[in-house]
Amino acid sequence: MTDTALTAQDIADFLQNNPEFFDQHAEVFATLQVPHPHGTRAISLGERQILTLRERNRELEWRLNELINNADSNEAIGDHVSQWCARLLGESEPQHLPGEIALGLAEQFDLNHVGLRLWNLAGLTPTGYGAPVSQDVRDFTDSLKTPYCGPDTEFEAVNWLDAKPQSLALIPLRFESDQPSIGLLVLGSDDPVRFNPEMGTVFLEAIGRLASATLRRLNTPAPQNPA
Repeated sequence: MTDTALTAQDIADFLQNNPEFFDQHAEVFATLQVPHPHGTRAISLGERQILTLRERNRELEWRLNELINNADSNEAIGDHVSQWCARLLGESEPQHLPGEIALGLAEQFDLNHVGLRLWNLAGLTPTGYGAPVSQDVRDFTDSLKTPYCGPDTEFEAVNWLDAKPQSLALIPLRFESDQPSIGLLVLGSDDPVRFNPEMGTVFLEAIGRLASATLRRLNTPAPQNPA
């Protein structure tokens, strides 16, 4: 005896392949009862469709609000980057640029801790931002192709900060992407989620490129005072 029992998939396939079914049997559509998605009572198919559309609208509204919030946040960050760049462009003394890079970022982005060390720059003085760093730090910076973000604060460069942060961003500085590093920018926050591994690094990479481009002015030997 042949088993002719219909499966749920058979019924679904039939309705998809015969869209005129409910036109020909309108009374079925009007009287069909289906389970309520959030309760135990039965509702009509039309009511179920309305509930589904409302849920989809709420989801779309949530996504739209998320996009708007992200756009507002990105606009604010872009404005802070622009003001920071204006500060760098307004500095006429190359020796003051490292300080403007670090202090400007701290002010524009309300950062608790900022550290910066530079090397391989012809016009750099061997003190302050140009103080010697270990070869390990240089090798580590050379290995960074994109900024690091996260809660790991055991890096040697953290010692450049005035206190240990809860989260950290490490931005390598180099003139070109395929060239050795010229420095490392350390951004620290007392907020443990300010810099997290899941965050995007587009703006941090832009900050690294802009800082590196500015430091080209420091890549010429400092003028010698006449004897």
